[in-house]
Amino acid sequence: MAKQQGQRDDIPQPQQEDDAQRTAAAPGLPARRLAAAVIDEVLRAKLSLDDTHERLAPSYGLDAADSALARAIAITAFRRLGTIQEAINARLERGSPRNSGPFEPIMVAAAAQILFLDVPDHAAVDLAIRHLHEDARSSRYVSLGNALLRRLAREREAILAEAVDPFLDTPEWLAESWMESYDEDVAAAIAASHRDEPPLDISVKSDPEGWAEKLDGLLLPTGSIRLRERGGISSLPGFDEGAWWVQDAAAALPVRLLAPQPGERIADLCAAPGGKTAQLAAMGAQVTAVDRSGPRLRRLRANLERLGLSADIVTVDASQWQAEAFDAVLLDAPCSATGTIRRHPDVAWTKSPEDRDKLVALQARLLEAAARLTKPGGRLVYCTCSLEPQEGEAQIEAFLKAHPDFVRKPVEAGEIGGLTEAIDRNGDLRTLPHQLRNETPRLSGWSGFYATRLIRL
Repeated sequence: MAKQQGQRDDIPQPQQEDDAQRTAAAPGLPARRLAAAVIDEVLRAKLSLDDTHERLAPSYGLDAADSALARAIAITAFRRLGTIQEAINARLERGSPRNSGPFEPIMVAAAAQILFLDVPDHAAVDLAIRHLHEDARSSRYVSLGNALLRRLAREREAILAEAVDPFLDTPEWLAESWMESYDEDVAAAIAASHRDEPPLDISVKSDPEGWAEKLDGLLLPTGSIRLRERGGISSLPGFDEGAWWVQDAAAALPVRLLAPQPGERIADLCAAPGGKTAQLAAMGAQVTAVDRSGPRLRRLRANLERLGLSADIVTVDASQWQAEAFDAVLLDAPCSATGTIRRHPDVAWTKSPEDRDKLVALQARLLEAAARLTKPGGRLVYCTCSLEPQEGEAQIEAFLKAHPDFVRKPVEAGEIGGLTEAIDRNGDLRTLPHQLRNETPRLSGWSGFYATRLIRL
């Protein structure tokens, strides 16, 4: 759906319409309304894009295709928000008008279509102008909006040619964090990878080679399958039979480090939505899935039912949970999720250093609980989908200093498909979004994950 650079449509001047014509639901307008509403609410309230879209979509009465279009517009807007905002601000001499209602999110949504999506320019402009007319506050700026969007369409090629700095689409605090934690070149590679559409990976219960062939997928060294083509997931072979589930390739690695054995009692803490629970159950473990969110656990239960797998499910705050010690414990702790920005670009614009620091304290409490639940000789794998060392490396260094009864068991390259680049100097797992290069950008990379394997003495 990406727009080819240099593509431009002739944009007719907007026709004069009466109020009845203007407010009629032109084809495609409801999808743009939803996209702008999602962009606006996510930025104002710092909410999840997916949750916001899911909550707002029913009130717009869209079919599946239009709902998907609205989501694609919003995701693209956040993926390239820095570029879009700079392009808009450079062409508004006095800045965005005050007290203009939905003017800004409408412009951002339209700019995402004009600059990056395979949407005819005339449609993006016309529908945005119709949308502006619907609110008395934004309708005063119809001429301004029309001139701005037409100029973006005319100058698209130059805008994209100038947007070479990968940090343009990364908030300053994140760019600084990555440069300090890694180095400038690695930080730039991370930021650049976030501009690309993410890959779609699946985990299979068995026969990865066979399923890779059936699904025309790329079998990764780690055993995950990367789908070459995007389409309806539920219509693919093996979905109804429960042969596989969607799971980022990096997210599948912590269970490999845990190396579950058939019949072992394993606790999966903060388990929902259940990808790791499914892995553990498929390997024959007796899994107890623990999460505080009832709705998320209902999704986990539904996923397990489709896959024909089972687990004991406990709805409780894992930091407060008491149970008999387990052979192994997996803690996928709540985190800032900066490792998932490519898949969830809103994360970059909704999280802050303060959010991260609050989560660090929660992670420490959950680690204490996980330690209590690990029996002597047992394994504890701690992981987060964060690029921030405070939530990974530093968290574990503090834990090990306070817990001499735990020692690190380093990751071996053979456990993760020989990918030595994903093992840090301490022997822990550290995947970065620009790693795992393949034949195209969309088939390359994975989420940023940290994981360590500890043994209780």
